[in-house]
Amino acid sequence: MTRAAKMPGNGAAEIQRQTFSEQIAARLRHDIICGEIEAGSQITEMDLAARFGVSRGPLREAMAQLASEGLITSVAYKGTRILNLTAKDVREIYTLRIALEGLAFQEIWDRRDAAFRDELQRRHRHLQSTFELDDHAASSEAEILLHSLVYEASGHRLLLESWKRISGRMQFYLAIHQRAHGRKAPVADAHQRYVQLALGDRLDLMLKEIADHMQRGIRKMETYVTEPGKPS
Repeated sequence: MTRAAKMPGNGAAEIQRQTFSEQIAARLRHDIICGEIEAGSQITEMDLAARFGVSRGPLREAMAQLASEGLITSVAYKGTRILNLTAKDVREIYTLRIALEGLAFQEIWDRRDAAFRDELQRRHRHLQSTFELDDHAASSEAEILLHSLVYEASGHRLLLESWKRISGRMQFYLAIHQRAHGRKAPVADAHQRYVQLALGDRLDLMLKEIADHMQRGIRKMETYVTEPGKPS
């Protein structure tokens, strides 16, 4: 690796100031991802305001944020619902990830440096630290955080924006898959090869691993969506 672009800071060590609506969005996102609010269920501002003990103004802002992430959808005369899974949704988001993540690695490949290596390894350790937690939101968030690094480091603004638009749905899918198969976190060694290749010198192997990694996810999630009682 060569010395390269300045890496994003250590998110775990930074104090992030959130607006009230962002705090509500984080709580609502957590409850959706953990399954405390059921996928596909209808929600109303009145019920959510009572649930969180907040006024409707910041709640509307929070709901708009989650709508932009695709976690909730509103249809005229039909109300607002939590995202539900379909096989088509699964295939679209995973195949899009193959294209986005492949492009991100092509953008950063010759500019990876020690900071990229250290941050990727730190995020991988953080993901591994969630394996013993009974918290699907924490483990799926850590998995998304690991994959986010290459987008953050790519220097490609539109690519990062595209990733941010689907990352909430991706976390939702990951958490559902973990719950469906009685796990609290990803399989322990699922990202070992990903990290190893991301720090290696073969871009072709990295791109193949991304495609293989995502295809495994597609097959498992499609099985769950179409045949929920069948092991993947």
